[in-house]
Amino acid sequence: MYDDAALIKRVVDVDYIKDFTMQVEFNDGKTKVIDFYPLLKGKQFEPLKERNNFIQFGLTDYTLEWYNGAEFSPEYLYAV
Repeated sequence: MYDDAALIKRVVDVDYIKDFTMQVEFNDGKTKVIDFYPLLKGKQFEPLKERNNFIQFGLTDYTLEWYNGAEFSPEYLYAV
């Protein structure tokens, strides 16, 4: 029997390190240090290339989201 909740990826904690780098923890216990700068492509993410905008983020029920509504899926963050 499979536990579907365990299969669905969620970000459960995030710590800002410096510049555009964060430590991201997932619901399966895996922790990754991610440099987001190379990922900030497209109209919604362009404003986040300014560090003062980048650090305006919060943790939702499943991922991190920025002040302007930009977010990455937990599955994408898990794979990078």
